[in-house]
Amino acid sequence: MSQNLKNKNIAILYICTGSYGIFWKDFFDSSEAFFLRDYKKHYFVFTDDIALNEKYEKNKSITFIYQERLGWPFDTLKRFHMFSMILDELKKYDFIYFINANTKILKEIGEEVLPDNTDQIVACLHPGYFSSNRSKFPYEKNRHSEAYISKKSGTYYFAGGFNGGTNKSYIKLISNLKNNIDKDLSSNIIAIWHDESHINKYLSNFKNIKILDPGYLYPEGWNIPFEKKILVKDKTNYGGHKVLRNESIKSKSLFKKIWHRLRKL
Repeated sequence: MSQNLKNKNIAILYICTGSYGIFWKDFFDSSEAFFLRDYKKHYFVFTDDIALNEKYEKNKSITFIYQERLGWPFDTLKRFHMFSMILDELKKYDFIYFINANTKILKEIGEEVLPDNTDQIVACLHPGYFSSNRSKFPYEKNRHSEAYISKKSGTYYFAGGFNGGTNKSYIKLISNLKNNIDKDLSSNIIAIWHDESHINKYLSNFKNIKILDPGYLYPEGWNIPFEKKILVKDKTNYGGHKVLRNESIKSKSLFKKIWHRLRKL
């Protein structure tokens, strides 16, 4: 570990509302074993799983923040709203990372994922589009959305499941994306891939990115030409999206209503 980095501390943001608490133990154990293990890490876990809180309440490296389910797609779309609630706390940390719930870290991950300077964002190429032509990227095409990317913009398509940066760069990202998502919602717009669409828009105008290969978000059961470092578990082995999201009629109805409206714009 570099001498000038040995005293740095890291905040890890993790969301497991509803049934997603099933993924926590594997993630936490693997993160402690392999993710920047020479650094002091603190986990901020947004959850409504009281049992999870009680089980780990004596662990001083974890802060549980009660977060009720918002319903699909708001559980993912509003993740930056969740993070914005603890901005003052996050300012105490040198580096901040978000990692998806259904992940397990398989190999040692070290300083290669740390930003090289104070303004840098760390982002991972999407495993489904790393070799695709720019025209195939699923950018938001609705010109009225804050996540809209024109045909002349965008070079990469980033996954939303693993990203980070210095406290300065990542707190700025949190605030920017929260505001942009609020603007969209005030116009009854939901970007096609929710928070991921907004991340890609933000990064399309951001020049200081440390780009990680898709091995840092390697989908279970896939075969792509990268070293498998962070496994993204196949949700179908846990009941699938609908079971894990516990989608309610109300949330689906609202989503459909907004979706149909934005598609007409």
